[in-house]
Amino acid sequence: MMKPSYFVSERVRLRAMEPEDLEIMYAMENDPQTWDVTNFSVPYSKYVLRQYMENSQCDMFADRQLRMMIVRREDDAVVGTIDITDFAPMHSRGEVGIAIRKEYQGNGYASDALRLLCDYAFGFLFLKQLVVHVAADNEASLRLFGSCGFVQCGLLKEWWFAGGKFKDVVLMQCIRLDSVGRVG
Repeated sequence: MMKPSYFVSERVRLRAMEPEDLEIMYAMENDPQTWDVTNFSVPYSKYVLRQYMENSQCDMFADRQLRMMIVRREDDAVVGTIDITDFAPMHSRGEVGIAIRKEYQGNGYASDALRLLCDYAFGFLFLKQLVVHVAADNEASLRLFGSCGFVQCGLLKEWWFAGGKFKDVVLMQCIRLDSVGRVG
C-alpha cells in the first residue's frame, strides 16, 4: 500500500516555510538558549531571515538543505522546525536538526516530525543515512533520536562551548535498511 503522504501524521504535518512564518523563525533563531546547539552566536535580522526564506527553493538538491515547519494539525499552530542540513548527494547523507518552541515541548511533536522526516528521507529521497549531533547531557534529545532508530556511533569530546564550558557531543546516525531489513 502506498503511503498517503510523507508529510502528515495523526498530530502534525510538515510544510514548506511561508512568509507568515517570519516572526516565529525570528523568535526561534534569536533565542540564545538554542545557540549552544548551532554554530551561530549572533542574532539574525528579519532582513536576513526574509532573504533566506525568499531564496530557498525548497529543493534539497538545489539548496543542499531542507527546512520544514512542524504544524499541529488540530489548530495549524507552528510548533517548530525540522531540517536536513549539510546534505551531501554524492554520499547520500544529511544532518538532522529539530527545534520545538518551548510552549509545545513535551507533547511528542518532535518524535512525530522526526518519523515523518526519516520516512521522507529514506522512502522518497532514498538517502542512505542521517546523522545528528546531540549534547551528551541532553537526555531528552538522546531519547528522541534513539526512539526513531538513531544509534550512537561516536563521542566528540569537548565539541561545543556552551554555558561557559565545553560539552561532549554524541554523534548518532540512522542508516536506511534494505528490503530485507539489513543495513545496506
